[in-house]
Amino acid sequence: MPPVPRRVARAAVTARRRAYAPYSGFAVGAAVLTTGGAVYTGANVENGSYGLTLCAERVAMFTAVAAGHRRLRAIVVAGPAGISPCGACRQVMDEFGIETVLLVSPGIPPIVRTLRELLPHPFALRKGPERPRRATSRAAVRRDGAESSMRRASRREPSRGGRRAGL
Repeated sequence: MPPVPRRVARAAVTARRRAYAPYSGFAVGAAVLTTGGAVYTGANVENGSYGLTLCAERVAMFTAVAAGHRRLRAIVVAGPAGISPCGACRQVMDEFGIETVLLVSPGIPPIVRTLRELLPHPFALRKGPERPRRATSRAAVRRDGAESSMRRASRREPSRGGRRAGL
């Protein structure tokens, strides 16, 4: 597992100061390292409607992706003792190739984990280590060339039975 540069850890700690966590008080910062060496940061952003809250990890990853990066190498998560990425963040990490996760908290030595330790069986539309670069209609075709039931259903003519007139 390659070491994560100190500048990435410092960026995550700085990002934590920008967290918006008025409800939980659980401020988190994250910094993601791209395969090209660029660093993007994020902080958690809470919302009174809790389901709309975004984790720092996803903010950092989505910022990198929005800047055009598709392969990410490592992420540093800075937060209170016991910090660990949620399942949704772990799944997004898998999508963009993150292998190393560094967890930093004040007064505690940093903890290094591989993503496979944190997410041993990620969800994938395709088998194998390759990930699609962009969604295409081909994603609905299985490796053996057979169409998925969802794709077949989408090609069927809409049912006329049971529909009310005008709807």
